[in-house]
Amino acid sequence: MISRIDLRGDALPEGGALRDLLPRAEFDVEAALETVRPICEDVRHRGSAAVIDWGEKFDGVRLESVRVPAAALDRALDELDPAVRAALDESIRRARLVHRAQRRTTHTTQVVPGGTVTEKWVPVDRVGLYVPGGRAVYPSSVVMNVVPAQEAGVPGLAVASPPQKEFGGLPHPTILAACALLGVDEVYAAGGAQAVAMFAYGTEDCRPVDLVTGPGNIYVAAAKRLLKGRIGIDAEAGPTEIAILADATADPVHVAADLISQAEHDPMAAAVLVTDSEELAAATEAELVTQVAATKHVEERIEPALAGRQSAIVLVNDLEDGLTVVNAYAAEHLEIQTADAAALADRVRNAGAVFVGPWSPVSLGDYCAGSNHVLPTGGCACHSSGLSVQSFLRGIHIVDYTRDALAEVTHHVVTLAEAEDLPAHGAALKARFGWKVPQQ
Repeated sequence: MISRIDLRGDALPEGGALRDLLPRAEFDVEAALETVRPICEDVRHRGSAAVIDWGEKFDGVRLESVRVPAAALDRALDELDPAVRAALDESIRRARLVHRAQRRTTHTTQVVPGGTVTEKWVPVDRVGLYVPGGRAVYPSSVVMNVVPAQEAGVPGLAVASPPQKEFGGLPHPTILAACALLGVDEVYAAGGAQAVAMFAYGTEDCRPVDLVTGPGNIYVAAAKRLLKGRIGIDAEAGPTEIAILADATADPVHVAADLISQAEHDPMAAAVLVTDSEELAAATEAELVTQVAATKHVEERIEPALAGRQSAIVLVNDLEDGLTVVNAYAAEHLEIQTADAAALADRVRNAGAVFVGPWSPVSLGDYCAGSNHVLPTGGCACHSSGLSVQSFLRGIHIVDYTRDALAEVTHHVVTLAEAEDLPAHGAALKARFGWKVPQQ
C-alpha cells in the first residue's frame, strides 16, 4: 500500500542530493501554462462571457451571471446545519485571535538627529480569494483566506469558487454560508484559470484585484504563474502533503490515521513517515491496511495517494538523521511524534506548519487550531511562509530628513553615486547646496 525508502547505514547526502531521494509528486506547472494561456487571453478579451463559456466546458453548467446573488448567500446561511455553523463560528473565532496578533504597527527610527525613516504597513486595496471545489467542499478555506485579509484591513474582498451543477450553477452552499458568516457579499461562481484571469483582468461583473490568494489545482497554479506581475499571488499551491517524524514511542494508530487524513484529499496527496523505528514502520503499515478498509474515498483518492511515488515510509538511523530529512523535505504539514517532541519541533527550520505531539494532529490545524492552513507545498517551505496578515500588507518607508541631516551625509551619497558611475544621483544632492558638497 505504501513504499519504503531505507536511508539507514551510510551518512546522508547533503542538499539537493538528499531531496532527490525523498518522495514527491510530479507537478509540472510549466506544462500546464500552455493549457491556461488561451483561457486567460479569452477572459481578457471577452470578459464575463468567456468565464461563463469556460465554466460550461469544465464544470458542466451554463450560467446567466457569474456573480452570486445576495439572496443566495442569505439562503445558504439560513439553511446551514446549526452544528456546521457552530463549528465555523469557532473556527473563525480562533483564527481571528491568532491573526489579529500578527498585525504590524507603524514604527519610526531616528537614524540621525533630523533624519528619520518610518515604516508603515498598508493593506492592499483589493484581493481575490480562491476557494477550490471539485472532490471536496472547503468552507474552511473561506475562513483561512478571508480572516487574515480582514484582520489586515483589506477594504475590498471578492471570493471565487467553481459553479456546481447540482446546486444550479452556484458554488456549494456551505461555501456560500461561510462567506455570509464572514460578511463577504461579493462572491463569484467561477473556477480554475478563468477565475484567476477574471480577478487579474477584471470583467463587466468583477473589478480587477491587486492580489490573488488561495489553493487550487494545477491549472489555478499555472494561471497564477502566468499572471504574476499583473497581480500579486500568495503561492503556486501544489498537492497537499504531510510528513510525520516519529520514534518508537509514537502510536501507530495515530500515525496511520494522520497519513490517511491527508491522502483523502487527492490521488496526488503526499503522506510521508520518517522514523528510526522498524517496529513503528511495520505497525503503521498494518494499521494503514486496517484503517483504509474502514473509511471512504478509498479507490479514487486514498489508495492511489498512498501507493504513489509521492508517499513513503522513510527509515533513518536516528532522530538526528530524521530531523535532517524532514528539513530537506520541507513539508507543508509536519507532525513531530517523538518522546521529546517540543524540543525537536524547536529545531525544525523548514515546514509550513509544525504540529507537536500526539494531541496536535494536522486535522486540528485544518479547521480549529487558529493557525492558517494555506501553506507552502512542494518543498517551498524552505523559502516561503503560509498565508497570514502579512500576506495582505505592504511595508512603505517614509523618509524625512532636514537640511542639516542631508548636509551631514551628502559627501557619502556623492561618493557612492560616483563609485557606481551615476553622477546625476550625486548631483541631485549637490544642487541643493549650490553644487558644492557641504564641508564636514
